[in-house]
Amino acid sequence: MYEDVISQVPLFSDLSQRELQILAANCREREYPEGATLLRQGETGVGLFILTSGKVRVTQQSGSGDTRDLGVFERGAVLGEMSLLDDLPRTATVVAIEPTRALVIPVWDFRAVLRDSPEIGIKLLAVMSRRLRRLELSGSEGV
Repeated sequence: MYEDVISQVPLFSDLSQRELQILAANCREREYPEGATLLRQGETGVGLFILTSGKVRVTQQSGSGDTRDLGVFERGAVLGEMSLLDDLPRTATVVAIEPTRALVIPVWDFRAVLRDSPEIGIKLLAVMSRRLRRLELSGSEGV
C-alpha cells in the first residue's frame, strides 16, 4: 500500500517495485492535529515526511528574526528528504494548518535499509547526481 505513495517521491524514482516494498516496510503513518509542528527549523531531521492528507504551512526564519512564508503544501508533498542523506539541521518549520496525515520514513530505518540493500543507495546517488547536473546547467547556486 505505501509503495504507491513512496513511488511518487522524486528521490525514489529509480527504485524497483521490490525496493519500494523494502522502504514501505519501514514507513510509519502519523496524524497531526491542526497547529502541530511536524518539523522545526534548526532541529536535526528525524526523517522524510510524505503528506497523505491535510495541509501544512512552511516558514523559514532569517538570522535577523524575520519569518518568511514558503507556502502551503498538501497531499503528495514531500518534506525533509535531505535529512535521510545528511545530519544537518532543518532549514524550515512545518506546521499543520488542518488535521494532517503523513507517512514518515525515519532516518535510522532508512539508513538500515541502505546497509542491507546498498543497490538502493547507488540508485539514490544517481538521482542526486542528475539533480546536481540540472542545477549546474541552469547556473543555480546551492542545492
